[in-house]
Amino acid sequence: MKKLLLTLAAATLLSLGTAHASEQTAPKTIVHVVTVAWKSGTTPEQIKAALDGAQALPEAYKGITHVWTKTLKAQGGKTNVIVMEFASEAAFKDYTDSAAQKEWYKVYLPIREQSTTFDITN
Repeated sequence: MKKLLLTLAAATLLSLGTAHASEQTAPKTIVHVVTVAWKSGTTPEQIKAALDGAQALPEAYKGITHVWTKTLKAQGGKTNVIVMEFASEAAFKDYTDSAAQKEWYKVYLPIREQSTTFDITN
């Protein structure tokens, strides 16, 4: 019985140490995932311009650290995915209505039929 209790105590301490270590190494960035369906009649050139505009966002808004636009697989009627990584929750919140967002929206919003977003962090 004593051996069982020692084993359980050691396992508990080990799991607490692992949880603490993962909390310390887990990124605090915000990942913003947008799945997009384009309006009927949207041309490949318009889609490219919208995706290129998303790729340019880190230059226009320093709170965005990375952008991914190359969709390998999409489901549910969506044809593209745009992923933006924000440096922090504050950067994510401040992006709303920023000059960079407004400029990109000039190209993106007119051709977007529908989008779904997921905002993820640790």
